[in-house]
Amino acid sequence: MKRENQSSVSKFLLLGLPILPEQQGIFFALFLSVYLTTVLGNLLIVLLIRLDPRLHTPMYFFLSHLAFTDVSFSSVTIPKMLMNMHSQQQSIPYVECISQMYFFILFGCLDNFLLAVMAYDRYVAICQPLHYTTVMRQELCISLVAVSWFFCCIHALLHTLLLVQLSFCAENTIPTFFCDLPALLKMSCSDISINELVIFTEGGMLFILPLSSILGSYVRIGTIVLRAPSTKRLFKAFSTCGSHLLVVSFYYGTLASVYFFSSLWDSNDKHIVASVIYAVVTPMLNPFIYSLRNRDIKQALEIFLNRANFLK
Repeated sequence: MKRENQSSVSKFLLLGLPILPEQQGIFFALFLSVYLTTVLGNLLIVLLIRLDPRLHTPMYFFLSHLAFTDVSFSSVTIPKMLMNMHSQQQSIPYVECISQMYFFILFGCLDNFLLAVMAYDRYVAICQPLHYTTVMRQELCISLVAVSWFFCCIHALLHTLLLVQLSFCAENTIPTFFCDLPALLKMSCSDISINELVIFTEGGMLFILPLSSILGSYVRIGTIVLRAPSTKRLFKAFSTCGSHLLVVSFYYGTLASVYFFSSLWDSNDKHIVASVIYAVVTPMLNPFIYSLRNRDIKQALEIFLNRANFLK
């Protein structure tokens, strides 16, 4: 395949969501509400953590970064989807598509790493409570977040650089609402064996290692709690880990349905629905999960609202 074929595609067509034209207005309002809820809810969590000194702990430090990542993750895909629904223009320029894919991989990977870091934090809090402040010191927390950013940036950049070496010829229609790496690889008329090898090795490693860390942390927590079961210890474990476990289950469940079990779907529409849940719904649920199940966040919100009313 000649090198000049690589630039033969200047834009891609996003098929978008499988909805009828007369339903565009309803779904536009729905997804706009979801996006605004995601942004405002997660930014509110970041604001509360910054303003309330009681929330200046490692757990909430990681939660604030997770909330910021969720805002960024949803902002990669939803605004473009809303613009296309409103304008009825389904095209996306080549450079914008590649950029969207890069940031989608970046923030998806960062979610993965932060959930693993938060699981380790919960492990230390429950299994080593007397050493928690010395182990989870500020320097370590900052280092864990910085290392997560570093590896995820390299991960996203690697896949992006490999993708831009491929040729895209006649086919330029992406059967979903955003530029997803597997969909782009299927459209290429070049040899994608190297891309698939990197996805299987490097991508698989960056997926398995955080997941293994999460599972290992919670297995250890369960072992410690069940070794000397008591109502107080069970309540503490549930109160500190319940929200995080719920987020982890939803995140990895939707991630697996999109990328690992997509071949089981008997139609592309079901795959798109799974993608919507992963890319759109999951970031919105995190503020509700942590605010409804977390007493500290509720108290911080009450203080914030009382101050806002006092200043009126």
